[in-house]
Amino acid sequence: MGKTLAEKILSTKSGTDAHAGDIVISQVDLAFVHDTTGPLTLRIFEESGFNKLADPSRAIMFLDHAAPSPIRPLSNDHLFMRRFAKEKGAHIYEVGDGICHQLVAENFANPGDVIVGSDSHTVTGGALGAFATGMGSSDIAVAMALGKTWLRVPESYLFYLSSAFPKGVYAKDLILNIIGRIGADGATYKSMEFGGEALQNMPVSQRLTISNMAVEAGGKVGLFPSDSSTREFLKSEGRGDNYQSLYADADASYEKVISLNLGQLSPTVSCPHTVDNTLPVNEVKGVKVNQAFIGTCTNGRLDSIAIVAAILKNRKRHSSTRLLIAPASRKVLLQAIEQGYISTLIEAGAIILPPGCAACLGLHQGVLADGEVCISTANRNFKGRMGNPEAMVYLASPATAAASAITGEITDPREFL
Repeated sequence: MGKTLAEKILSTKSGTDAHAGDIVISQVDLAFVHDTTGPLTLRIFEESGFNKLADPSRAIMFLDHAAPSPIRPLSNDHLFMRRFAKEKGAHIYEVGDGICHQLVAENFANPGDVIVGSDSHTVTGGALGAFATGMGSSDIAVAMALGKTWLRVPESYLFYLSSAFPKGVYAKDLILNIIGRIGADGATYKSMEFGGEALQNMPVSQRLTISNMAVEAGGKVGLFPSDSSTREFLKSEGRGDNYQSLYADADASYEKVISLNLGQLSPTVSCPHTVDNTLPVNEVKGVKVNQAFIGTCTNGRLDSIAIVAAILKNRKRHSSTRLLIAPASRKVLLQAIEQGYISTLIEAGAIILPPGCAACLGLHQGVLADGEVCISTANRNFKGRMGNPEAMVYLASPATAAASAITGEITDPREFL
């Protein structure tokens, strides 16, 4: 019997013939933390008696969730992380460099890697064919110290994608549709693997959006094969030599196969207060919007900003709707400036935030008032997620968020395309 992508990667990294349900000890290619979970991880590392990192070049720290820091305790956490990185010889990405998951994709993730991070959206790296998954602080401390971790090999779901996206429909609409179908716990501890002819025209930027939200269906990983799109992305990031072709075997065994025709999808919105509470945009059209937030590790890349700029060009945000834009990395911001997108967005009335998580988790830079509504390109809309349990968050594609910012209410982006 052939192997799934998850079984193939974990077989290689554990040096065993790994199958779903097995427990393996896997080598770790990258372990990382950020500034909300990182301080606890590093303290556990020290309290456990570890003195050095297994490989300082593969233990990375990011200051991105509270960047710049809004309060004294978080500033002290940043100071602690800087000191730890200097003492142990690890690299730390500073305030303004960008979001950990985007920076991992730009600089580190390769096909066949095992990547662990102290954040559930570590699954983003699966877009590049890496077994990337989030873990608790104790597990990450051990992985940083020993260079390995234990894993249960997950069963796999195959999402077979055919056709192509119609106008106004994007990768975000696809993953919201999937989560709405199977539920927020519909793929708990499963390897969500994506295949089908639709991948031929799906660049890595779109795959990153899909893999990023695999965990919102409970997925352990969200894996794409490593193909020509992967190769081109790695070449563009200066890592072309790290490319390897990686596919599931044709006779791999899946617990479930779900087929989706992209051509039949429509713009989709996730309504408060759960990600799987999804509806076609036309069924929530007209809901008043106080804030539109475009960015995050889900949709803060250049292609998302380009879509938003195209919709907003020669238009203005609604006078009652704040429009916040947070590029996912410094590189994305520079590219958006070079392409003229940032000037277009500023002319439309947008506020440009520094590269980082910004308003996503509700620490700063966009906390909502009581009763306010935000349409966001982020990955979560739990009650209180953006800093106020008395507010409401709708999730949507960058196009839907941009269209809604113009009209001041949830709007079908196809009206502007």
